[in-house]
Amino acid sequence: MIKTTLKIEGMACSMCEAHINDVVRKTAAVKKVSSSHKKGETIILSEQPLDIPALKEAIGATGYKVADDFSEQVEKPRRFLFGR
Repeated sequence: MIKTTLKIEGMACSMCEAHINDVVRKTAAVKKVSSSHKKGETIILSEQPLDIPALKEAIGATGYKVADDFSEQVEKPRRFLFGR
């Protein structure tokens, strides 16, 4: 699993977060995406490396700016079964 963090300028509210999440889902094959306007970042989990230039272009077209990005390999989250 790959965790990609995008530092995004211009998010001011939860609607901004929703716009970014929608753009990411439409642009890339992701498992999970979560944005925070307070932190100014979007966290993306994916199976494959993302096309960062395409994401930057798609996000930029909506009026936001990707200021920085970085990716790292992470372990797949494990599900715990309690009571078994």
